[in-house]
Amino acid sequence: MTTSASTHPELTTADQVRRVAVIAAEVFCVVGTLFGIGVIGTRVEESSGGALAATATLVAPAGPAFSIWTPIYVGLLAYAVWQALPVNAVRARVRSTGWLAAASMVLNAAWLLVTQQGWIWASVVVIVALALTLGTLVERLTHEPAGTTWDRVLLDGTFGLYLGWVAVATCANVTAALVDSGVDLGAAANQVAAVAVVAVAAGLGVLFARRLGGRWAVAAAMAWGLAWIAVGRLGDEPRSVATGIAGIVSALVVLAAAQRWHESRPGTRQPSRSLRAV
Repeated sequence: MTTSASTHPELTTADQVRRVAVIAAEVFCVVGTLFGIGVIGTRVEESSGGALAATATLVAPAGPAFSIWTPIYVGLLAYAVWQALPVNAVRARVRSTGWLAAASMVLNAAWLLVTQQGWIWASVVVIVALALTLGTLVERLTHEPAGTTWDRVLLDGTFGLYLGWVAVATCANVTAALVDSGVDLGAAANQVAAVAVVAVAAGLGVLFARRLGGRWAVAAAMAWGLAWIAVGRLGDEPRSVATGIAGIVSALVVLAAAQRWHESRPGTRQPSRSLRAV
């Protein structure tokens, strides 16, 4: 009796190139992060003329919100090491998402380096590309069930948090670019526009819940960002009770949507609903 070779996929040249590329991308991401936190550059909140500071716009999350980068960065580092192991490099999920993961790391570092130069609109282009990359990556994960706990944590968990936070950050980044360009609708209209932007973020959260099967990591990161927008507007300048309330309501909407589509996933063979993931 022999064991079928198909049950143990062989490590191919493509696998080897991809896993090295992911590690290289992670190194580049770490370098970009060192710039972003001010170790070898200017901190993000002080770059771009302060356009990205926590008090720059009505849609800027309060400072503590950015602590979410700690689990994301730790997760990315752990993922880079984990996916390089031969036994993991041949996994179907790693093969289908590895290059997207590497691209997300490069784009993250590129965003940090672009903001160092004060190129605020270029940063919008980069963060939109990052959001689209992460959206594609997580959607692919949805079509392939996680095989192990590490798989679920390092792929579904890390990239779910990453996508959720970047979705909110994209809305904040676009708003910062508009304000930095001199767009001012007046006190009342600015608040209406801010509420609209927060509502768009909530809409994205609902869309993600429907498309991705109510992933808690995505919803938690989005709710975190929206809640800190509320904290910033209710407790710091520029103050806006309307935007603060909108942030709280939007965070609850995102969590409710995740609950709705997470619980409603039947045990069907539909790819997008077969994964009970993070």
